[in-house]
Amino acid sequence: MMRGRTDGVQKKRLVTSLCVMILCLVFLFLYYGSFFGSNRGKALEYGRKFASTYLGGDGDDKDADLSADRESSREDVDNDISPKSFPVCDDRYSELIPCLDRNLQTQLRMKVDLSLMEHYERHCPPQDRRYNCLIPPPPGYKVPIKWPESRDEVWKANIPHTHLAHEKSDQNWMAVKGNKIVFPGGGTHFHYGADKYITSMANMLNFSGDNLNNGGRIRTVLDVGCGVASFGAYLLSRDIIAMSLAPNDVHQNQIQFALERGIPAFLGVLGTKRLPYPSRSFELAHCSRCRIDWLQRDGILLLELDRLLRPGGYFAYSSPEAYAQDEEDRKIWREMSDLVGRMCWKIVAKRDQTVIWVKPLTNACYKAREPGTQPPLCRTDDDPDAVWGVKMEACITPYSEQMDKSKGSGLVPWPARLTAPPPRLADFGITNDMFGKDTEVWHRRVEQYWNLLKPKLRPKTLRNIMDMKANLGSFAAALRDKDVWVMNVVPEDDPNTLKIIYDRGLIGTDHDWCEAFSTYPRTYDLLHAWTVFSDITKKDCSVEDLLIEIDRILRPTGFLLVRDKRSIVELIKKYLTALHWESIVMVDGDPETEPDGDEVVFVIQKKKWQSSGESLKDSL
Repeated sequence: MMRGRTDGVQKKRLVTSLCVMILCLVFLFLYYGSFFGSNRGKALEYGRKFASTYLGGDGDDKDADLSADRESSREDVDNDISPKSFPVCDDRYSELIPCLDRNLQTQLRMKVDLSLMEHYERHCPPQDRRYNCLIPPPPGYKVPIKWPESRDEVWKANIPHTHLAHEKSDQNWMAVKGNKIVFPGGGTHFHYGADKYITSMANMLNFSGDNLNNGGRIRTVLDVGCGVASFGAYLLSRDIIAMSLAPNDVHQNQIQFALERGIPAFLGVLGTKRLPYPSRSFELAHCSRCRIDWLQRDGILLLELDRLLRPGGYFAYSSPEAYAQDEEDRKIWREMSDLVGRMCWKIVAKRDQTVIWVKPLTNACYKAREPGTQPPLCRTDDDPDAVWGVKMEACITPYSEQMDKSKGSGLVPWPARLTAPPPRLADFGITNDMFGKDTEVWHRRVEQYWNLLKPKLRPKTLRNIMDMKANLGSFAAALRDKDVWVMNVVPEDDPNTLKIIYDRGLIGTDHDWCEAFSTYPRTYDLLHAWTVFSDITKKDCSVEDLLIEIDRILRPTGFLLVRDKRSIVELIKKYLTALHWESIVMVDGDPETEPDGDEVVFVIQKKKWQSSGESLKDSL
């Protein structure tokens, strides 16, 4: 009996143990199985969407595995393990601009009004459609020709598009010459070269020495419908900087050519939204046969130029309508003359097919208009400097009391305005002393940057530079003596200091770094990221996506300067191998402005690599 009782107890214990083990296994299965299963499922789904959207396929296992690897990489970073690799996009997408991808618009069946040019405006992919791969250079890609030689020629392999050379052959835009594309400096209305055209324009305005710079009074220019930006290219020798603007339209790659040449340029369109520049930014706007219907929607596009022009600013318009050769041209000219007259613009010069208008210096003309005159003045609560995603309105932006009283912008001529405190500092509560100290701090920091870069810099290495968080523009101001230009970017949720940057005679744009920038891949030699990554960690977007975007717009052998917290830099280090980047040096930040010592400067160089199937070949 004792033995039977013992057997029974043992059986009960065995059953209990088995039950506990089964429950534990079930628990582990439910927990880990659901965790890995759900994440793996998401990764595979992400991969299929990517393959379908950007590779033109239906998402095979290989593409799904690449996306899964990236998802695994994110988990590995969280566990302090470096990511293995990033997928590489198909070679066909070597020129991908995610927020200007019309294929995406078609796939998502976006409703855009073609007559209003909405299809050329920014439409960014939703999170589940974002590309998750490195953009490869085109086959045979070479490090770009250096400035100033690049003004006149680029490698054909870097932008293998020659249709404009044939389409505009009679206008001297560009021509194919062996393994290069050359730019004679011509345009639709200046066949004999932009240089002579610019001199002629200065002569029309009676500027001393036929110099459009006019003693430093004209510094910032907006060139609308710029083509390959030869107008802006030849302004540079006159100490004038132009924001050359054009959409990614039927003349595809014109902005890509401009940036490859080393000329400041930006992808944008006069459509339904304000251009990403603050009010009173430009001394001159220019349109040479830009094929824009200025009369549409009650003159809303011309009123957008009016918002951007400074008091006493000019609009130079070269077009057949200005010459009025036939009845249709004469009709357009009469209607346009009537419109600008009601906007208080006056003709200051007219010759051949070019007319130049000037804006009033004060609000006096606006106040003297008859009640009910169209276009109306903008509402008093309208912020003329709010631009990110803001719709254009058909109204006139009057000057502030300060500008009206000053009878102008109150700016000193260039180059003194670069360091002179601009009047609009008061809008931010910034004193002249604070402005001066900021200029000094960044001058010291830029000197440090240059010393850190020296071992890697060859002659004329840098030309196109971007400051990803420009604040007051002092980083760019410190580069005044270098043969470079800077795209100053003000994050859209930062104080809108972009108008200070333009008042200093510099250029830039607003942007949200949770989205892709409006430029082609491989268009900048150096990016400066001051606390940009720290800011991203506070938003609903990832450091990883920002790193991939930086890689997209950075040229092979280009540099990234990160100035941020030590913990942020340590995080970035984990991605270097995956991005094919090389660590150059890391040093402490500025002890005078960062006494806690947490800020560091990290210098990175992007390797030059070519994709060949699944293999990558790195080189510097």
